[in-house]
Amino acid sequence: MLNETVRDLLNQQVNKEFYSAYLYLDFSNYFEAKGLDGFANWYKVQAQEERDHAMLFYQYLHNNSASVKLEAIAKPDVPLESDMGVLKAGLEHELYVTSLINDIYAAAYQVKDFRTMQFLDWFVKEQGEEETNANDLISKMELFGSDPKSLYMLNSELAARVYTAPSLVL
Repeated sequence: MLNETVRDLLNQQVNKEFYSAYLYLDFSNYFEAKGLDGFANWYKVQAQEERDHAMLFYQYLHNNSASVKLEAIAKPDVPLESDMGVLKAGLEHELYVTSLINDIYAAAYQVKDFRTMQFLDWFVKEQGEEETNANDLISKMELFGSDPKSLYMLNSELAARVYTAPSLVL
C-alpha cells in the first residue's frame, strides 16, 4: 500500500503532467501561427510525451491499488510573446517538473517506499533529458535564430522529430 502523502503527490503529478501537455500544445499553437511548423512539431511531440507521462503515473497508482483523482487541467498561463520567450518558458517549466519529481522521490524515500523510488528513477533520468533538450533549443536559437536561413534549417531539424513511446514498462 502506498503511503498517503506519496499517493497524494503521485495523484497530483498526473494532473501536472496533463497540464504540461496542454502547455506544450499551446507552445505548438504559437509556433504554428508564426509559420514555424518544425518548432510546432517539436512541441506537439513534447505534448504527447507529457500525456504518456501522466498515464504512467495513472497506471502506477492503479497497479498499487490506489484510486486516481482526476482534477481540472488549468489553462496554460505562460505569456507567449517571443520565440525565445517560449523556449525559455519551456526550460523553466521542465525545471519545475524536476522539482515536483524530486519532491515525490523525497517523500517516498522518507517512508522507505523503494518501489515508488524505483518507479521514479526513470522520471529522474527523463527530466535530465528534458532539461538538456530545452537548454539545447535555447542555445541553438541564440546561435541561429537571428539569421533567416539558419532559422529555416533549425526549423527543418525540429520538423524531423518523431514521437517515441516511453521506455518505462510497468
